[in-house]
Amino acid sequence: MGAGQLGRMTALAAARLGYRCHVFSPDPRSPAAQVAEAAVVADYDDEAALARFAEGLDVVTFEFENVPHRSVKLLSDLVPARPRWECLRISQDRLDEKDFVNATGVATAPYRRVDDAVALARAAESLGRPCILKSRRLGYDGKGQVLIEDGADPEACWAKMNADAGIVEAFVPFEREISVIVARAADGRTAAYDPVENCHVDHVLDTTRAPAGIDAALANEALSIAERLVAAMKLVGLLAIEMFVTRDGRLLVNELAPRPHNSGHWTVDACATSQFEQLVRAVCDLPLGSTERNFDAVMHNLLGSAVDDWHAILAEPGARLHLYGKDEARPGRKMGHVTRLYRKGSFGAAAGPVGANTQT
Repeated sequence: MGAGQLGRMTALAAARLGYRCHVFSPDPRSPAAQVAEAAVVADYDDEAALARFAEGLDVVTFEFENVPHRSVKLLSDLVPARPRWECLRISQDRLDEKDFVNATGVATAPYRRVDDAVALARAAESLGRPCILKSRRLGYDGKGQVLIEDGADPEACWAKMNADAGIVEAFVPFEREISVIVARAADGRTAAYDPVENCHVDHVLDTTRAPAGIDAALANEALSIAERLVAAMKLVGLLAIEMFVTRDGRLLVNELAPRPHNSGHWTVDACATSQFEQLVRAVCDLPLGSTERNFDAVMHNLLGSAVDDWHAILAEPGARLHLYGKDEARPGRKMGHVTRLYRKGSFGAAAGPVGANTQT
């Protein structure tokens, strides 16, 4: 379900293991359809199309969390769906997501449910300003988010969010953002990748650095949180957990994504098993692969016109270029990514990328 770049890279990983993929998406020229055996082009809530899609399938998964959970629930009555549709439902609503995380004993930023501008004003008063208003559903890459500063008009901020339900979160003065991707198999076994550090530009992920520049104790705590959440969710597949590292050294969970994640693209080139192959292994009842990191890595998204540098990137020794086959390079659109590998343990040293004509 879904046929963007995450679906494309999952289909490529599945093909390497001998599987054939069918994809379902409203997009007639989707990146995943270019590499899949078959594609159903229909709206996600088209029940007749969903029934046709299910014919002949062994298992269904999804590549992003804006696929309606009701559609995955319908499919799960016809064919096994992994992760469970309930995992998708939790991640689609920021309030449900934070309630779930807190119920497991894991911390988030303080938050309040808001359903109108009056409730927004009360929440801002309670949490303090600045704080952040977010739409409860369908928000990603900064969409549906409004910074509430001193003197801000609640009515104007509510209108700017452009949604009928919201959540207000306390502003977190964090030192850095990290993320962990963990896989869970049907028998409950898990395998997690090293925590990585993420840098955003205009609310869109720009660069991921693996491993994150944190000490071993904090890295182990992040991995423990990931294991706790994926087990509590009873998820079979992948779960990505974005976390803030606060200035006083605490970890706060920001978001969950029950799917492959942009911050895991580095695993394709730097790990024994990529996040995409790991998803295929988990949902198809194969043994989980090793998550060992063979290299340090820096993954850089190619957004919009940055993809025009593809020729120069190909000429760069050691650069691993991945293009998504999209037709139009719009500002902020993810057109591809490049990963540069470094000798393991070299971050912080004067080391060049693996394959470059430099001494390391």
